[in-house]
Amino acid sequence: MLTNPLHGLTLPELRKRTSMKWRTHPADVLPLWVAEMDVMLAEPIHRALSDALAVGDTGYPAGTELAEAIGAFAQDRWGWAGLNVGRTAIVPDVMMGVVEMLRLVSADGDSVVVNSPVYPPFYSFVEHMNRTVVESPLDGTHRIDLAALEDTFQRVTAGDGRAVYLLCNPHNPTGTVHTRQELTAVAALADRYGVRVVADEIHAPVVLPGADFTPYLSVPGSESALSLMSASKGWNLAGLKAGIAIAGHDAADDLARLPEEVSHGPSHLGIIAHTAAFRDARDWLDALVGGLDANRHLLSDLLAEHLPSVRFVPPQGTYLAWLDCRELHLDGDGEPVERGLVTLSAGPAAAFLDHGRVALSAGPAFGTGGAGHVRLNFATNEDILTEAVQRMGTVWKELGRN
Repeated sequence: MLTNPLHGLTLPELRKRTSMKWRTHPADVLPLWVAEMDVMLAEPIHRALSDALAVGDTGYPAGTELAEAIGAFAQDRWGWAGLNVGRTAIVPDVMMGVVEMLRLVSADGDSVVVNSPVYPPFYSFVEHMNRTVVESPLDGTHRIDLAALEDTFQRVTAGDGRAVYLLCNPHNPTGTVHTRQELTAVAALADRYGVRVVADEIHAPVVLPGADFTPYLSVPGSESALSLMSASKGWNLAGLKAGIAIAGHDAADDLARLPEEVSHGPSHLGIIAHTAAFRDARDWLDALVGGLDANRHLLSDLLAEHLPSVRFVPPQGTYLAWLDCRELHLDGDGEPVERGLVTLSAGPAAAFLDHGRVALSAGPAFGTGGAGHVRLNFATNEDILTEAVQRMGTVWKELGRN
């Protein structure tokens, strides 16, 4: 196996980066917020991009190579042979793909059901396109509450109302990996109430030991659903825009209505990079997952030592930790302030940033269930993760009310 990719960069080297993660806050802040990983590019991806640049291959994207690469990956890693390249389309990225899928299967004023707490752009993007976000909160163990979901479906479809269920699989911010049984039950409910399903599966490659990823389109009853996938999170390619929309058998005609101009949105270099990731950089991903698993255990130990009052359910997937900080009794548990896609601190996140110089994502931005919580990105090296939690522990000792 390759060397753990999270061990390759020091803090001074990381501070040379100009991305959002490293430029939003001052240089004395340890940024463990936005979903960027502290890794170098996987060598097969670097080589594919270098080869393209060497021949000036910087035009418009075309072809089905990315869909074919994801299909082969899905069969090898998830045992899913059902990805039909003829029912796919390239999209600019997963979130813009979600928007385009919602445009295909819903109209102004329709309801979009989400499982809160959930990725903040689910709220902002959906509301911007004149749909109504309706929350169906996760249960107390961070899993889909099927009874609550059925109640929500029944309510939003009453009187011939139309609705879409925007599924996050694996779930952000909790790191929950939904089981085949759970997803099959979801599909049955969606069919019963005539709810269309759009699945954001951007974190699918990043499932940690002990859990198995199930593509939503692989479960019975999902034939009318649409899925979005990408190499963005698994291989740290957010700056190389690309994604794939995949239609279930009965959603093929919907996807066929996708405007041609949408396919011009992804970067050609992004398509090349994402294809190389799924096809040629699997060993790198395996090494990364091993490193993330080690960091998941390290984080548990660090929290037990420095912040024992924090409640933490170790994630099954992603590299995001959802920390319940309510027992720390830190001041300033207010509403978050949004600037574009960046949500500034509120509640315990404000205390950790202002007094500990650690940047985390503020819980209230994730909707109902987010108050008093923070999201921590542990895709970094052990030294940075250790120092960050130590700083957070110091803040609690200085400011917390026992």
